Amino acid sequence: MNSRCARAAALLTTGLLAGAFRYGWAIVVPTFAAVPLDIHLVFRTELMKSNAPLMQTLMGSALATSVWYALTVRDKARWAAAGAAVLALISLLVTRFGNVPINLEIKEWARGPLDPGYQDRLRAWEALNDARVAAALGALVLLVVAVDLSRSEAAIQAPHSVARSASE
Repeated sequence: MNSRCARAAALLTTGLLAGAFRYGWAIVVPTFAAVPLDIHLVFRTELMKSNAPLMQTLMGSALATSVWYALTVRDKARWAAAGAAVLALISLLVTRFGNVPINLEIKEWARGPLDPGYQDRLRAWEALNDARVAAALGALVLLVVAVDLSRSEAAIQAPHSVARSASE
């Protein structure tokens, strides 16, 4: 039961995180480039207000539930789930120490003059965004692998436990 709950929670939170990041990467970021810069900056600043608490919660939840799942499974499945937790942590760290500082700069640009290197900073934000999207998607893939490995390991062990109980 504990493993089933951990598995469901990890798949749900990591799937939501990967989906949210993927949506932003595929839909929102290209929209930034398609509108005039003043609209882009205002929209991005407003988006941060609602996006930040949700995404921080999802990143923390994906990390915590992946660790929880890793603690409930064995062998290769544990390593895959632990790898998912590492990738969830990477998405959190990239966001916190990469994207967030640039987001704070963007808030300033929306209120006043642009920094001379603003285009380079926007490109840096996009590169960091690509990294965290890849990490979140990788975490989801590793969790799916962990579930498959866990089921395979359980199927291998099941005949031995049945044979053992029959002989007792």
